[in-house]
Amino acid sequence: MSDLPAHVQEMLDTHPCYNESAHRKFARMHLPIAPRCNIQCNYCNRKYDCMNESRPGVTSEVLSPEEAIHKIRYVRERIPQLSVIGVAGPGDPLANEETFTTLEMVKREFPDLTLCLSTNGLNLPKEVGRLKDLGVKFITVTINAVDPAVGEKMYDFVIWDGKVLRGRAAAERLLTNQLEGIRMCTEAGILVKANTVMVPTINADHIPEVAKKVKELGVYIHNIIPLIPVPGTKFADMPAPTPKERKRLQDMCETNIRQMRHCRFCRADAIGLLDHDRSAEFAHVTCGLQEPSAAVPLIMEMEMRSRYKVAVASSDGSMVDQHFGQTERFLLYEMEDGKLRPAGSVTVDPLLEEPMFGDRHRLKLQRMVSSLSGADIVLASDFGERAEEELLARGIRPYRYRGKVEDAIRCAVNDLFQTRAMMFE
Repeated sequence: MSDLPAHVQEMLDTHPCYNESAHRKFARMHLPIAPRCNIQCNYCNRKYDCMNESRPGVTSEVLSPEEAIHKIRYVRERIPQLSVIGVAGPGDPLANEETFTTLEMVKREFPDLTLCLSTNGLNLPKEVGRLKDLGVKFITVTINAVDPAVGEKMYDFVIWDGKVLRGRAAAERLLTNQLEGIRMCTEAGILVKANTVMVPTINADHIPEVAKKVKELGVYIHNIIPLIPVPGTKFADMPAPTPKERKRLQDMCETNIRQMRHCRFCRADAIGLLDHDRSAEFAHVTCGLQEPSAAVPLIMEMEMRSRYKVAVASSDGSMVDQHFGQTERFLLYEMEDGKLRPAGSVTVDPLLEEPMFGDRHRLKLQRMVSSLSGADIVLASDFGERAEEELLARGIRPYRYRGKVEDAIRCAVNDLFQTRAMMFE
C-alpha cells in the first residue's frame, strides 16, 4: 500500500505479523493482561498455565499493567530486536480496562515500540478514538462471517449492553459492530488485519465473501486460521482443515486481498520471533523478576564424523521452497568431506490429506519424521512447531531456508558442526 503514511510504512517494515519479510528479523511480545471476554466462540477455550500448547487464548499467567511493564523491561534487555507490543488476550482486550491502562504506560515508557491489538470487534466502534489517541497503529479483528446466518453457527453467545444475546441476534450485533469498527479504524489511519477461523462445513465456503467485504472496508491483510479442535468446546469434534484445503482457500481469496501465510497461531503470552516463541523462557519472571535458570544440555555429542545425510523439501531439486508439512517428496543428499552428492528421495504422499491439527495430524507428522530416520538435517522453507518437536526428538535438526539447495545444505551442515563443537568449548 504505497499510499500509507510514511511513519506507518516504517512501522510496517518491522511488524512480523503484517509483513512476512520482517518475521525472521523482528520480535513481538504479547501482554496477557485481558482475561475477560464478551463473546463465546464455539471453537475457543481459554486455558491458563499450559506451556505445551501454542494457540490463541492460551497463556501461563495474567499480568497486571505494572507487571507487564516490568516484563517488557526484562525481555527487551534480552531480545534487542523487539519491535512490537501486542495485546491479544487471553480474553478480548477491549472488554478489559486494564488494556488501556497498560497501553498508556507502554506509550509513555517505550515510545519507540509499535502498539498492536487484537479484538473480536464487538466494542471496537466505541473505542477507536481512544485507541488512536494511545498511539495504536495496528489492529487485528477476528471476523468469521459477513452473513448472520453463517455467523450464528460460529458463536454461542454475545454480551451486549448487559444482555446475553444468542443465535441470529448475537451474530447480527457482532457483525454490525465489526464492520463499523473496521471502517472507523481505516478512516482513522489505523492499519487493520482481519483474522478468519476456517471451520469446514460451517464457514469455509463463505470465507471468500469475508475476504471481499473486508477488502472493501480497507483491511490491509487477511489471515485464514485453520480450526484447532479444542476439548471443551462445541467444535471439539469438528475436523480440522487440511493444508491443501486451506491453501486453496488462500489462493482463492488472494484475488481480492493480500493473504498472511506465515501465521504461527500465537499464544496470548507469545514472546520472540514468530518462528521461535520464547514465552516459556520468560514465564512468571514477574515473580521477583528473577533470572531464569540456565538450561542444562540434555544431549552432548562429539563431532566424530564428517558425513551428513540431509533431507530437502524442494519442488524442483534446485531450490528449498516447500513447507515441511506440505511436502510430498523429500530429496536426500549426503555431504562427506565437503563433497555433496544426491542420495535418492523419500515419498510421503498422500499424507497431505490429513487435518492440520489433532491426533491424525500428530500421527501424520510422526510418520513423516519416521520416514526420514537416519537424516542429520531436514531443510524446508518452514516448519510447524510440532513438526520441529518430532524431528528434534529423533535427533534430526530442522533448518529453515529459502534459496538454492546446495547453499542451504552447506550452510546447515556448517551450522550443525559449529553447534556440536560449541558443546565442548
